[in-house]
Amino acid sequence: MQLFYNNTLNESSTVLKFSREESKHISKVLRKKEGDILHITNGKGHLFKGHITLSTPNQCVVSISSYTTQEQKPYKLHLAVAPTKMNDRYEWFLEKATEIGIDEITPILCDHSERKVVKTERFERILQSAMKQSLHCYLPKLNSAVSFSNFIQQNNDDQLLIAHCEDEQKQTLKDTLSLKTNITILIGPEGDFSSKEIEIALASGYSPISLGESRLRTETAAIVAVHSVAFMNS
Repeated sequence: MQLFYNNTLNESSTVLKFSREESKHISKVLRKKEGDILHITNGKGHLFKGHITLSTPNQCVVSISSYTTQEQKPYKLHLAVAPTKMNDRYEWFLEKATEIGIDEITPILCDHSERKVVKTERFERILQSAMKQSLHCYLPKLNSAVSFSNFIQQNNDDQLLIAHCEDEQKQTLKDTLSLKTNITILIGPEGDFSSKEIEIALASGYSPISLGESRLRTETAAIVAVHSVAFMNS
């Protein structure tokens, strides 16, 4: 099954008109024609089924015939991850995390962050593409970049965890994680969180965790966290 995305669809939709760019892709690249069946998600859990009534490079129109709702995961995972120096590594994390299963992502700017400017438009496209590729119907929420201090001040009822590299007593994620609940995990930049940031996080209710014996890159640590939470909740 090939999955398409359009966030304007809802339970009462009967017709969908794709954008000119998407229409050109459907008719010219994919060679879809009138009568062909398409599956479309709105990124909010719904999977729509419809058939093409018009297929031209300028406009593709689909008549919606039915929809189903994809079952949600038994947990919600929010990762606050510092932007990496090389942007493509953060993009790789976004793609793989979406494929594995993540609900919310916040880029956090830390004391040791080398990248201070985050452009989310391309990030959004990567999330959409990864959602379609993995046949998920829930698009992860991507928040605007925020400073570490502002993020920590946000009211949060999740289980709060911080993965850092300082030498102190830490439990593994496996021994700390509460199953089937909402989790927020902080992942720091290449230079790790500063000692001050770690102190602030611990004082704010975050529990320190270890993701293993190896010293991981930011994007690798984030993927390990996403996969570990998914595996333990499966």
